Amino acid sequence: MSFEFELVATDGNARAGILHTPHGDIPTPVFAPVGTAATVKAVPPRDLEELDISLVLANTYHLHLRPGDELVRDLGGLHSFMGWSGPLLTDSGGFQVFSLGEINRIDDDGVTFRSHLDGSAKRLTPQRSMAIQRNLGADIIMAFDQCPNPNDREEVQAASARTHRWLRLCRDAHPDDSSQALFGIVQGGVFPDLRQESARFATEMDLKGYAIGGLAVGESKPEMYRTLDETLPCLPQDKPRYLMGVGEPDDLVEGIGRGVDIFDCVIPTRLARHGAAFTHDGRINLRNAKFKADESAIDAALSNYASRFSRAYLRHLIVAKELLAYTLISLHNIDFLARHVEAMRRAIIAGTFKEYAAQFLPRYLCHDRTME
Repeated sequence: MSFEFELVATDGNARAGILHTPHGDIPTPVFAPVGTAATVKAVPPRDLEELDISLVLANTYHLHLRPGDELVRDLGGLHSFMGWSGPLLTDSGGFQVFSLGEINRIDDDGVTFRSHLDGSAKRLTPQRSMAIQRNLGADIIMAFDQCPNPNDREEVQAASARTHRWLRLCRDAHPDDSSQALFGIVQGGVFPDLRQESARFATEMDLKGYAIGGLAVGESKPEMYRTLDETLPCLPQDKPRYLMGVGEPDDLVEGIGRGVDIFDCVIPTRLARHGAAFTHDGRINLRNAKFKADESAIDAALSNYASRFSRAYLRHLIVAKELLAYTLISLHNIDFLARHVEAMRRAIIAGTFKEYAAQFLPRYLCHDRTME
């Protein structure tokens, strides 16, 4: 099956749809957990399937460096390699090159950098990014882009121009008959005119979908929401919209309410490794001594495998540095976000999205207990 986006319902700017991919359908809006090195940290694929996770992200930069994209190709592609039969998305590697690698040179044709693993010299170009992602074999692939400091207009303007050049090169390197769906990335920092210019350029490429990159990288939440307000109207209604690297529960509400369809973020597993868990009453820190004898589940509204265990037991595992803690809390956090987005999808179809947001946000934000 080829890639196709079907819009099912709208409620204001919020959208419910279905992404049809070669490895299955993805109901949207959707949150994709991140499997950086071909694994969602501490969570087996079987458990993701049991949570009805429909999309997982893997990282081009990391998999290119280790174990190598050609090895993954020779072993049957990323789906076979990681034992995941559902849809996959790979990013272009651009963000990691600029955030992890030691940059030696950036030019209009690509980036020369040193691997964060062994210091070896590497060269990544738009064409090379496309070739690596072709070897990996994900259903959705991303164009190579440059993610700059969002508040430096001169830097953002230069990076946007380079991103546009690279997008054209990625499109030219992407076979017309490919089963992989190529998404373009809109950059522009927090500057409305640059965002809108980037969105117009990207949509002229007539790609399968469009991502908004360069957000959640240090700007304030009001700045992020304003940037979405200024960018999303420039993107076509009949193509999926992907907000990269965003996964806080309140940000999901704000993004979906503005018309975003796809999200990804490392936050559910990263928080779990620090003992933090999502609840409808905000985040809680399970390391806190107040949970030492707490017999309740993390959140009574959920019924995943982690719900069998008390907060007291989970705190014990964390304090004892038992690895099971990371698996159980990661499972819970991923399930929380998945059910949250699933509930918003139902609300959009029912025409009650505003009511859902009005109920969820005050409770979640008012009672956030992350630091307790």
